[in-house]
Amino acid sequence: MRTTVVLFSTVILLLESEAALLADGPPKAPSFEGDVAPFLAKHCTGCHGPEKKKADLALDVYTDSSSALKDQQVWEKVSKKLRAREMPPKGRPQPQVADVEAVLFWIDSAIFHLSPERKDPGRVTLRRLNRAEYDNTVRDLLGVDFKPAEDFPADEVGYGFDNIGDVLSLPPMLMDHYLVAAEKIAEEVIVTGKPSGGELPEAHRRIVICEPTESTQKDCARQILERLAARAYRRPAAPEEVDRLVSFVLVALQSGDSFEKGIQLALEAILVSPHFLFRVEVDPEPFRSDASHPLGDFELASRLSYFLWSSMPDDALFEAARRGDLRKAEVLEAEARRMLKDPKSKALVENFAGQWLGTRKLKMVSPDPGRFPAFDEELRSAMARETELFFEAVLKEDRSVLDFIDADFTFLNEKLARHYGISGVEGKELRRVTFNASSERGGVLTSGTVLTITSNPTRTSPVKRGKWVLEQILGAPPPPPPAGVKELSEEESAVSSGTLRERMEKHRADPNCATCHARMDPIGFAFENFDAVGGWRDRDGQFPIDPSGLLPEGESFSGVKGLKAILKGRKAEFCRALTEKMLTYALGRGMEPYDRPAVDRIVRALLEGGARFSTLILEIVKSDPFQMRRGERGTTS
Repeated sequence: MRTTVVLFSTVILLLESEAALLADGPPKAPSFEGDVAPFLAKHCTGCHGPEKKKADLALDVYTDSSSALKDQQVWEKVSKKLRAREMPPKGRPQPQVADVEAVLFWIDSAIFHLSPERKDPGRVTLRRLNRAEYDNTVRDLLGVDFKPAEDFPADEVGYGFDNIGDVLSLPPMLMDHYLVAAEKIAEEVIVTGKPSGGELPEAHRRIVICEPTESTQKDCARQILERLAARAYRRPAAPEEVDRLVSFVLVALQSGDSFEKGIQLALEAILVSPHFLFRVEVDPEPFRSDASHPLGDFELASRLSYFLWSSMPDDALFEAARRGDLRKAEVLEAEARRMLKDPKSKALVENFAGQWLGTRKLKMVSPDPGRFPAFDEELRSAMARETELFFEAVLKEDRSVLDFIDADFTFLNEKLARHYGISGVEGKELRRVTFNASSERGGVLTSGTVLTITSNPTRTSPVKRGKWVLEQILGAPPPPPPAGVKELSEEESAVSSGTLRERMEKHRADPNCATCHARMDPIGFAFENFDAVGGWRDRDGQFPIDPSGLLPEGESFSGVKGLKAILKGRKAEFCRALTEKMLTYALGRGMEPYDRPAVDRIVRALLEGGARFSTLILEIVKSDPFQMRRGERGTTS
C-alpha cells in the first residue's frame, strides 16, 4: 500500500512539473543581452577590456547584439577558447557549465547560423590531382607504375596538406610537364609496331581490348576509348567525348599510321584532359549558396577512393556507383572497410600520416653532424619507417586513436633500438617491439620522427615541441610570435650559463610573449630528456634536466609519462583535433565554422565507439560535408 502511494505521488509531481513547463512555454534561446553580455562582464573583460587587451582582444566594445554580429572571427576565437577550456584561465573564478553552453549556443546560432535543422556541407574548389594522386591514378588506370610526377614541381600546401583545392593551381610549367609525361606514358603503354618476342605488354592488352578488321576499326576504337575514358574521367564518358577521341584514331588511319598509333594519340589526349587532371564535381545550381545537394554516385566514389587510396576508384567501386547503391549506408560502409584492408590504403599512411606526423619533413631536416654523429641516413630512414608502421598498425588493427598519444609498442630495428637505448633487437629489418611498463617511449610523441622535426639543428626546442603538441594533438595552435622577438642565443657562453629551461625563462620575460609561452613551454619541457634527434639523456650539458611542468589549466606533471596521461585525459580535445585534420584531408579544404555540427557528430560517435580508427573513417564518409556540396558563397540566392 505504501509503495502504491509513493508511486502515485511521484506521478502527480511529474505531471505538475510538465504542466508548469507547458504553462511557461518552451525554454528561451540564449540572447546577447541576457546571457552573453553578463558572462563577458563577469569572466572576460577584466583581461580583454578597457584596462587590458590581452592577445590584442577587447570584448567590452560589444555592447549589444548588433555590434557583436559584425565580427565572426572574434567570436570564432572566443568559441575555441571556451570549448578547449582555456578561458577563463585556471586560478580565476570558473563559470557554470550551463552558462558556458549558453554562450556557445548563442555564438553558433546567432553568429554562424548553425543549427541541427540547417546543414551547410560547404563546397570544395575544383581540385587538380596532386603529384601522389597523379602517379597513383596513372598506375591504376594503365597497370604500370611509372611515377612520372617525380619530375613535376612541388605541390603547394594548405591547412597542413598538399591536396587542398584552393592551392592546387595549374601553372604553365606544370602543363608542360603534363604534355611531356602524357607522350612518354602513351608511347610506353601502347605498342605501335611488332612487339619484340611476339609478346605485348600487359598494359597494352589491358587497353586494346579488341582487334579490329579494316571494316570494324571505328567500332573497335569506340569500344576501347569509351571504356578507357570512363575509367580515366572517373564517370561514364559522354558520346560526344568518345567521338572526339575516336577522331584521333581516324586521323591517324587517314595519315597512313596504324590503328595502335591512333589509340596512342587518343590516350595522350585523355591524359591531358581537364576531366583526368582535375576532380570535377558538378553543381546543378552553382550560383546558389543555399542550394545543397548530394554528390553524384561517381563523384562520391572518387571522394572515397582519393581519401583512402589517393587514387581512382577500382572496378568494384565503379560498379557500386553504376548500380546507384553506393549511397546506401550498408554498401558505403562495406566499401570503406574493404578499401581500408586493401594494400592501396598505404596511401593514407604515406600522404595523411606523412604530413600530419612529419615523416615527409624528416627527409629535409639536417641535425648538426658534429653534435649528433649517430644521426645518418640509415637512422633517418628507420625513424620514418617506424612512424609509418605504427600508424599502419593503428589502421589495420582498428586500434584506438588514443594509441597515437601513448602505446606499449612500436617498430624498431637494431640501429634504431640502440639509438633509443633498447636492447635485444638485432638486424636491419624493423619488427614489432613491446615496451615495458616503465618505458618513457610509446605513441608518436616520443618517436624519433616527431622529436627530430621539432628540434633545432644544434639543440632541442621546447617551443617547437610544445607548439607541435598544441597544433597536432590538441588542435589549439598558438598565434604567430610578435614582430621583432629575438631568437634564443646559441653562443657557447650563453649555452654554458644554465639549462635550456633557465635560459628560456629569462628569454620569455617579455609580457607580450609570456601568455603563449606559458602554454607551449611546459609541454615542451616534458620532452627535454630526449635530445634533438630523439636519443635519451639525463643531463643538458653539465646540468641535470627538469622535465616537470605546470599547464595554464592548473595541471602539473613530471616528465613525458605524466604529460601523456594528461593528454589522454583530454581525449575529447584530441579526437576533435584529429577529426578536423582527417576531415580536412578527406575533403581537400579547410574547416569552417559551418562544419562544426558535422565535426561534433563525428567526435561524439568516435568517443562512443571506443575511439576506434575505423569509426573515425566511417563517420567522416557518412557525414554531410563528405557526401554533399553547395553553390558558391557571395552569389545570388
